[in-house]
Amino acid sequence: MEIMAFIGIVIFLIGGIGFLIAAFKTNILWGLACLFISPVSIIYLILHWSEAKSPFFLQLAGLAVVLFSGSMGADIALN
Repeated sequence: MEIMAFIGIVIFLIGGIGFLIAAFKTNILWGLACLFISPVSIIYLILHWSEAKSPFFLQLAGLAVVLFSGSMGADIALN
């Protein structure tokens, strides 16, 4: 299960990097704001949905894999 969690974390990080790349492509100030001020990322996601939706969904997929692997590990530990 650790390998599955690691894969999920890697997918999540790739999505985060893709999100930052999309923000920097829009404007350097958007990129810097998303990098250093967390709530700005949500604002960027809402205002620039067409550019940010693919990396956002990739992050959600990575999070789902991590949560799934964690729940599988918890089930194994209980048995």
